[in-house]
Amino acid sequence: MNGETVLLLRLAGPLQSWGDRSVFNRRETRPEPTKSGVLGLLAAAQGRPRTQSPADLAQLRFGVRVDQPGTLLRDYHTVSDYRGIPLRQTGVNARGQQKPTSPVKTTQITHRYYLQDAVFVAAVAGPAPLLTALADAVRRPAYPLSLGRRSCPPTQPIVLAVDEGELEEALTACPWQAGDHTRDRLQNRHDGTLPPHVDLPATFDDSEGTDVAQDVPLSFAPGDRHFATRRIRHTWLSVPTGVSDDAPTSTTPHDPFALLGW
Repeated sequence: MNGETVLLLRLAGPLQSWGDRSVFNRRETRPEPTKSGVLGLLAAAQGRPRTQSPADLAQLRFGVRVDQPGTLLRDYHTVSDYRGIPLRQTGVNARGQQKPTSPVKTTQITHRYYLQDAVFVAAVAGPAPLLTALADAVRRPAYPLSLGRRSCPPTQPIVLAVDEGELEEALTACPWQAGDHTRDRLQNRHDGTLPPHVDLPATFDDSEGTDVAQDVPLSFAPGDRHFATRRIRHTWLSVPTGVSDDAPTSTTPHDPFALLGW
């Protein structure tokens, strides 16, 4: 699109959790960042109150690339009332009141799921002034940033680039962001030589897409959070690994004592 600017974000950390259908005592995560989760991160960076409409952010086009899928982690939690009184049921009666659990329980188990050791590159595209302001905010956030939940801080850097161009082209041109252990596994599968490109799964907003995601934020207000659906398209991108076609790749292992002459 002419006049479109793309903001590329590196989303990486020990833990991430991108829920879209979490209810009651089961808090799940999607295998990749949701649009609502990424826009929520951007809103927090700008210091927006939760009651402020996210309509301007929701209009941004969104895409995400899976550079390192990570693994699923189920965390064990227990929940109790700090006053020591019995926990309430999740359902309500005709008067809208919750009844105590039967039999009476003072502690419940919850299941919370996370992605561990995952790396993604997310992209949002739209007007240049808005994207530039968002990039500046992420570099100097008003509120602490998190990867889906407050307990999941991101590693640096987050902002990779702010460039003019098309969304899919920007995600295709951005070099592979996987960690050393993932790069080493790929190199071992290619006889010790890292290939110049790697194929990575990606998902994009697409009005003609064959899949649907319910993660377009209409309100982040506490007690009034609701979302709309969007059409999405899944594809694969051939992404540069950072190694040129004619550059030799050393297979000599790193020796941390080499400089000491040992």
